[in-house]
Amino acid sequence: RPGLIDRDRRHALAMLSAAWLAACGGGGTSAPAPDDRAQAPAPGSDAAAPPPSAPDGDATVAYGRFAGAALGAGAALNGALAFPADNAWNTDISAAPLDPNSDALIASIGLAVGLHPDFGAGLYNGAPIGIPYIVVAGTQPKVAMTWTAYGDESDTGPYPVPANAPVEGGAALSNTGDRHVIVIDRDHDRLYELFSARANADGSWDAACGAVFHLDSNAVRPGAQPGWTSADAAGLPIFPGLARYEEAALGPGGIRHALRFTVQRTRRAYVPPATHSASSNTGSTVPPMGMRVRLKASYAIPASFSIETRALLTAMKTYGMIVADNGSNWYVSGAPDERWNNDALVSELRQVTGGNFEVVRMDGLVAG
Repeated sequence: RPGLIDRDRRHALAMLSAAWLAACGGGGTSAPAPDDRAQAPAPGSDAAAPPPSAPDGDATVAYGRFAGAALGAGAALNGALAFPADNAWNTDISAAPLDPNSDALIASIGLAVGLHPDFGAGLYNGAPIGIPYIVVAGTQPKVAMTWTAYGDESDTGPYPVPANAPVEGGAALSNTGDRHVIVIDRDHDRLYELFSARANADGSWDAACGAVFHLDSNAVRPGAQPGWTSADAAGLPIFPGLARYEEAALGPGGIRHALRFTVQRTRRAYVPPATHSASSNTGSTVPPMGMRVRLKASYAIPASFSIETRALLTAMKTYGMIVADNGSNWYVSGAPDERWNNDALVSELRQVTGGNFEVVRMDGLVAG
């Protein structure tokens, strides 16, 4: 199932010192495509009605509206956030009830294990560190998709995936990692995600599976059925949970959504907003997919930490983190960006351990 492919790169990255990570930098990011704005969707297109405005009149945030985003790989989103303000990804859970099994669940992930950024600046094995994305215009041609594993749980193509769309871990055939590809159509507010993706010479793509998400709606994946996977093992969209430098650089409060993280062992169960499990383990002390944790209110975020780390930790207190995939314990997902400070990320986040977290009450748990 998605999420169980070889993760040697991530395990190796955990063993690297912060100093080495800084030294492995270099290689600039791809230049974004020219910002030629496509025309607005014509009447009768699949564009949904405008989602609710940002709460408290915050004009800097555009929930479910991506028209103001730039174009290109790793492009600035200029305040755009996935899904409406009241979506689960954007909900403040700082005061939500505690799960009665919180202590045992956190212990199963690791009380003394520190957080680790699965993203950063520079290259590792010739590829950017993190899960990349690309923003395209509504005029981007759609190309054929061939599903190689989970076609019966994939949304039908074609998808607007450019031939040069960045692939997680790099496009080389020697890359045996997850090979996620993430595409945002800014003019139709659509998100396309692929797992184990490979480009073909004719412009089409092969992938184990694919999912289409409506960024402007709480019906996030109307074509899916309960129990379906996605490009993520939990059946979730990947992009909404990524840490991005553009938001982190704003400091505490700049990240207004939950983050995505991985654990080594998961349960054969899921809790909304997840829709899929990827385990045979039925133990009640093992996290199900979709389980949300939050940084305890009693944890004092050190003022000496970098502004980006303080932004990440503040988001973990306010919006929490969602178990989205099988992987290394307490690995936090993010998008690559040359502006990340690898030294600060690694050295500061590892000081925050599992014991500093608690589990938000899990409502609507689905077994199997």
